[in-house]
Amino acid sequence: MEENIGLDELKQSYEQNQGWGLAMGINLHSCNPEYVQSAEKIKEFVVKLCELIDMKRFGECVVVNFGEDPKVSGFSMTQLIETSLISGHFVNSTNNIYLDIFSCKYYDADLTAKFASDFFGAQNYDHYYRIRK
Repeated sequence: MEENIGLDELKQSYEQNQGWGLAMGINLHSCNPEYVQSAEKIKEFVVKLCELIDMKRFGECVVVNFGEDPKVSGFSMTQLIETSLISGHFVNSTNNIYLDIFSCKYYDADLTAKFASDFFGAQNYDHYYRIRK
């Protein structure tokens, strides 16, 4: 499948090709450090994201702060959802965030990326997605 086609084309392609799921990566740059370095804010983001894209959370959001190398240390997050998984890594040294979302239930990729950018106050962001079959 093509990456980052128009949203209408993406949904149409997903339906026509009987997609198994949508995999997405979001790269957020120079975010609000108070949010990047807060387990509570990360958990709040996950709850709001799941509400926005209508995903049912399964279990609690796991947020762990680790890393010996200052270049990569920070929180990592996982949230199981009924239709798969949301994960992310939050880098203290750059205040960058790297999110991954996979769901076998279709969701609006552009809306998701914009929401993440706005929530974390990213200076800029990019995202990509693929239909999985």
